[in-house]
Amino acid sequence: MRRFLKLFCVSIICLMILCGYSKEQKIEVKKEPEQIAQLEISNKAEQIETQNVIEESVDLSSDFDGTNGCAVLYSPSENKVSFYNKDMAQQEASPYSTFKIVSALSGLHNGIIKDETSTMDYNGTEYPNPDWNGNLTLQDAFQTSCIWYFRQVIDAVGQDELNKELGGLKYGNCDISEWDGSNINPYKELNGFWLDSSLKISPHEQVQVLSKLFEGQSIFSCDDIEILERIMLVQDNGIQQVYGKTGSGPDGEAWFVGYSEKDGQREYFAVYLNDHLHKEHITGSAAKEIALNIVDDSQL
Repeated sequence: MRRFLKLFCVSIICLMILCGYSKEQKIEVKKEPEQIAQLEISNKAEQIETQNVIEESVDLSSDFDGTNGCAVLYSPSENKVSFYNKDMAQQEASPYSTFKIVSALSGLHNGIIKDETSTMDYNGTEYPNPDWNGNLTLQDAFQTSCIWYFRQVIDAVGQDELNKELGGLKYGNCDISEWDGSNINPYKELNGFWLDSSLKISPHEQVQVLSKLFEGQSIFSCDDIEILERIMLVQDNGIQQVYGKTGSGPDGEAWFVGYSEKDGQREYFAVYLNDHLHKEHITGSAAKEIALNIVDDSQL
């Protein structure tokens, strides 16, 4: 009888071990909802990127009028990318103030700012640009391209979070290692990795990032995108709207990137100028003028 009880107990123990092992084998690591959403967005973006995009070269030399530069146009409805000076359009450069598009979204996404009326703490410094001397709203700061405002936003977001967001967008080289910048400006708060420093992006990549943002292929909410659209609007004739952001450096570099919308169809664009020989004429406004001429011509 004792022998029988002993064998019975041993059998029960073995059965419990086997059951426990089986359960352990079935354990799955559950992902948080945010992780699942990010994975789904990344997969969707990867699928779109691998589709066969039609590429063409276009002659926009009359719009550039001798200025050394390039342009990229992307039409999602036609699945077509048009290049002017393609080699240059695929070379990475500092984004300068075009990065404020992502800075604004990151600030909204992380609750640092809530809408276009949100202010940051002006420290009383009298900057060379008088438009920056005051307690600016997000809309004011974006439209005057105020560096200190977005420096505060980025610092509040933090390097780890921003690095993750840029990786999700595949924003150029995603290199924000020179967080404090390269001292391109005399004030510490007027420097950053996006100003002639570690972060680089090509005009072609600029267009790809913009399409991800405004075609719903990123982690940023529709509400945040709508706020961004309101502060990016630069032209509206009742038929066509143009949204964009300028950027410029001290040695003949300038950008204007964004998109136009007509009859519910978007066309994304990036114009980049790099002309050291005529740097006194190379500004964000000059790039914007060229881009608006190109957009107007493409809508004819």
